[in-house]
Amino acid sequence: MRTLENKKALVTGATSGIGRAIAVKLAEEGATVYFTGRRAELGKETVELIEKAGGTGHFIVSDIASIDDVRRLAAEVGDVDVLVNNAGIFPFSTTPEQSLEDYERVFDVNVRGTYFLTAALAPAMVAKGKGSIVNVSSIAAVVGTPVGSVYNASKAAMDALTRSWAVEFGAAGIRVNSVAPGPIRTEMAVTSVGEMFDGFSNSTPLGRAGEPEEIAEAVLFLASDKSSYVTGAVLHADGGYVAT
Repeated sequence: MRTLENKKALVTGATSGIGRAIAVKLAEEGATVYFTGRRAELGKETVELIEKAGGTGHFIVSDIASIDDVRRLAAEVGDVDVLVNNAGIFPFSTTPEQSLEDYERVFDVNVRGTYFLTAALAPAMVAKGKGSIVNVSSIAAVVGTPVGSVYNASKAAMDALTRSWAVEFGAAGIRVNSVAPGPIRTEMAVTSVGEMFDGFSNSTPLGRAGEPEEIAEAVLFLASDKSSYVTGAVLHADGGYVAT
């Protein structure tokens, strides 16, 4: 029997990169996967990948920065067994040059959307007495960088939410954990970081970048009953970067 057979999952920000790999992996393991993103053409591609892997996927166009979209999404998807809060953006800037618009957008997507989507879906998990929430944060939550203060703060907030929700919902049988990726080879990451990406990746103890599928495996573990006694944890999937 597959790990998530007969389960229903929602993955945000899953039209490319890490989110797409997570959606495909959960579907491969038996979950019916609902997933979101802003670009319909990429959503269609993800559905095709899910179906090619033998799974079932449903795409919903949604901007997690919009509270109206978050409320509509929660109502449309309904009860879920697994929620993966993956949607995130990372426009980098020094603190003096940080625009208010980008500041607000980062927190609207990375924190506010995650918060209110979880608030909308958690009560049904509580009523069932079981569920798993996985937040995709980043090692940026614990590693200082010269041009990422707002992004880093948003990911630290996600890990703080993980710990708080683990305590808040634990008695009801809900587990809440974070996966914190290090350098992962996605088109967006390589484009945003540029030439520094390879240097960053090579500086990990494993000496390489990670692949989106490796993060998907970590999320699958935390989403499934194989991690039934794990909650409030932050799993660093970073090639050992934070250990150095």
